[in-house]
This record gives sequence, structure tokens and C-alpha cells, in this order.
Amino acid sequence: MSVHLEFINLIIPRGRLQTVYKGGWDQFVLDNQSAIGGRVWFDDYLMRDGAMSPGDMGLLIDLWKDIGLNPIDEKDGQKFWKDCCVVDTMFGATLPCDWIEFTEDGRSAFLKGTEPGELATRGSN
Repeated sequence: MSVHLEFINLIIPRGRLQTVYKGGWDQFVLDNQSAIGGRVWFDDYLMRDGAMSPGDMGLLIDLWKDIGLNPIDEKDGQKFWKDCCVVDTMFGATLPCDWIEFTEDGRSAFLKGTEPGELATRGSN
């Protein structure tokens, strides 16, 4: 499966979300019913949230940091996305991210090591 990319995307592996979100995945879905199918959609492996401006994306990242994600790490002086990944539809991942792959047309993302398959997009969840 894969998630459609639109504007500025915050991608979080569902397994990581499960470990940091109080109540896990099921509680996340309950708490975010109004956003699911709007700005939030997901497949079996990834959750996508989004924003239309860098400032709004910064607020989303801060929210997830408060929840327990470690968004960025650094190795040998190079920063990379760790627990989430920000993907701009025009420019791709804003930092290296070793757990995500993109379809050939760059319009959707999927968890590395899985098949792109069915597409999750606005209104699909």
C-alpha cells in the first residue's frame, strides 16, 4: 500500500505512532476522526498528515515531538528524518529518510521493503 502525497506531508510509520501515542493506533483514530479522510489518511504501514505552509508543518512537528516522536537525528554531521518524514510534493523529502520510498511518479510514498499497491488518499479512510 502507499499514501498519496499532497502539498507538504508529514509521514509517520504506524508502528512508531503505536508506541508513542497514548492508547496506540486505535486511540489515534478515535481522537482524529474529524481529520481522517480530510488532511489525514493512512495505509497499513504509514500515516499521512499534511499542511499547506512550512509554518503549519512546524506546528505539526512540534505537536508530535510533545507526544514523543524524535523527528530528526544526526550522524556524522548529517541530519536525517528518524521517527517521521516531511515530504514536499515539489521537492521530495526535506531531509534524508531511509525508511520511505516513493512511486516512480513521486506522487505517493510507501514503507521501504513493502509494495506500493493500493493507494490511500483523501476520502479513502
